[in-house]
Amino acid sequence: MMTGAKRKRSTVWRKIQAVRLEDIKAWCMRRLPILTWVPVYNWKENLVPDTVSGMMLAIQQVTQGLAFAVLSSVHPVFGLYGSFFPVIIYAIFGMGRHVATGTFALTSLISANAVERLVPSVRTNFTANNNSGILGLSEFEMQRIGVAAAVSFLGGIIQVVMFMLQLGSATFLLTEPVISAMTTGAATHVVTSQVKYLLGMKMPYISGPLAFFHIYAYVFENIRSVQLEALLLSLLSIVVLVLVKELNEKFHRNIKVVLPIDLLLIIATSIACYYADMEYVYGIEVVGNIPKGLPSPKAPSMSVLPEVVTEAFGVALVGYVASLALAQGSAKKFKYSVDDNQEFLAHGLSNVIPSFFFCIPSAAAMGRTALLYSTGAKTQVACLISCVLILVVIYTIGPLLYWLPMCVLASIIVVGLKGMLMQFRDLKKYWNVDKIDWSIWVSTYVFTICFAANVGLLYGVMCTIAIVIFRFPRAKTLNLKNMKEVEYKYKVEDNCESLKQVKIVSVNSPLVFLNARKFHADLLKIIQKDGMSSQCEQNTLLCSFSNGSCHGELVQPCHNDRHVLILDCSGLNFFDYTGVSVLLQIYVDCKNRYIDVLLAHCKGSLIKAMQYGGNLDSENPVFFESISSAIDAIPIHRNYSKFSEQSEL
Repeated sequence: MMTGAKRKRSTVWRKIQAVRLEDIKAWCMRRLPILTWVPVYNWKENLVPDTVSGMMLAIQQVTQGLAFAVLSSVHPVFGLYGSFFPVIIYAIFGMGRHVATGTFALTSLISANAVERLVPSVRTNFTANNNSGILGLSEFEMQRIGVAAAVSFLGGIIQVVMFMLQLGSATFLLTEPVISAMTTGAATHVVTSQVKYLLGMKMPYISGPLAFFHIYAYVFENIRSVQLEALLLSLLSIVVLVLVKELNEKFHRNIKVVLPIDLLLIIATSIACYYADMEYVYGIEVVGNIPKGLPSPKAPSMSVLPEVVTEAFGVALVGYVASLALAQGSAKKFKYSVDDNQEFLAHGLSNVIPSFFFCIPSAAAMGRTALLYSTGAKTQVACLISCVLILVVIYTIGPLLYWLPMCVLASIIVVGLKGMLMQFRDLKKYWNVDKIDWSIWVSTYVFTICFAANVGLLYGVMCTIAIVIFRFPRAKTLNLKNMKEVEYKYKVEDNCESLKQVKIVSVNSPLVFLNARKFHADLLKIIQKDGMSSQCEQNTLLCSFSNGSCHGELVQPCHNDRHVLILDCSGLNFFDYTGVSVLLQIYVDCKNRYIDVLLAHCKGSLIKAMQYGGNLDSENPVFFESISSAIDAIPIHRNYSKFSEQSEL
């Protein structure tokens, strides 16, 4: 008689034997997205825009790499490595075609906590004599990057474990207000951390709860120690950066290549600092020695891992959330899909593998992703081209950055966070759409400011869940199983054989972040399964669904076929900002399919929120008091009859 262990081994062996070559190929295509887009890459149409975007991205990667390495309390050269290795890994495993991975302000700030705690500062610049055998850097600097690499390694391991646990499906808990508030609060922390460089002050590293307020208290107490030369250079740099970037944004449609003001500013200030000898005459802090070449791989110190668990979790969560939001935004903008769980794997490996090459934690950055948008990038080839140019900088140009003033790097960091800081404008939007979302944004921002980004993120998620539980009297209202689907068939006045198809979907549950994504997917299935499309095919099959069976009827359509989707919102008791965004997205998706969307029985608050949340851009009315008034508004509505009815979706 076969024992349990033998029976289990036999079952496993049968499963292994059942695996086919097609299954392995499908798994590789799913886990290595580069295999799907490289074979079909259009070299003729995409190579030129990708090359231009890659050149512009390389400039920003270099400047932000240097700046964010300083923010992470390590030598600037490690920022160049962090702008090279993670980009290659994400291009292989990531699904965001317009996502620019690399050094990131928020993850750099989090890792700096571990660096400063375990390897406290003994000096405030990078110009001391170098005496280490690795990269020609001092032992102090190598200890610091060792801690930062350990944070990156452990943070990446956490992300890979989350991928294995399929936790990507839990990202619906990360609502837009929570992400916006967390990233805005973290950006505020980053700006605060750069105050000492902007003012040219010597300041001890301050961290922990309420550190934000302690830093400004220290500044005001020591206001007389502000270095006037550094302050003036910082103000001049910020004004130039903001002014030129605004002009680039305003005229980007008229000019194909934007002015690389970050690079020009670095070159100009480095030359000025060299010839004016600002380091010794005025005491302005400079970057210092930048070693040439790439380092040999070395495993992060495993003994440090237990001491950086908190920062590793912060890097894993904050980096993933910020990157996923950018990936989903680019997928929505350019109409492709992103697997939330695959992004866990991509960013996890983008942290684990580069940590062997002395890289700081990485993630996608809003500014770099926006640059890819504006310069017309098509695929991840743009990011790979930027890696080639960064390699040139590492081997040839790096040592020339010795005289770059630290206050200029700080200015680049602050201006680069403009997009995140401008999210304060979202407050008006949330107030007009849903005041509860507004309160979540404000409270999450306050928690992030008072504590840290990971604490603010955790608070925002818990607060969102608690409010939903409070607003939902019964959990079963989340299932979206109370949707009635009624389909009407209309004959036109003339003798044309075409049919005008109208589908009415009744929504009898609230629409919030918990069920918004499923609502969107289910509604698209309704549209797709019955062939609601503007394209007239030779024969169209109109299906009546009853008890899971489909009864078909072939008709001969003409090119005047039109389709209408009516949403009965009488049962939509309440909604949040995510729900309104999904309704607007459904309207846009249907419009692209040449399907008219009409909303009946809408409450005044829903109409106001949708009108404020987006431009409906319709010549005809969209909102109606009842289903009958919506039907009457359809140009052709003679001889209609109920076609099918389905009580559950």
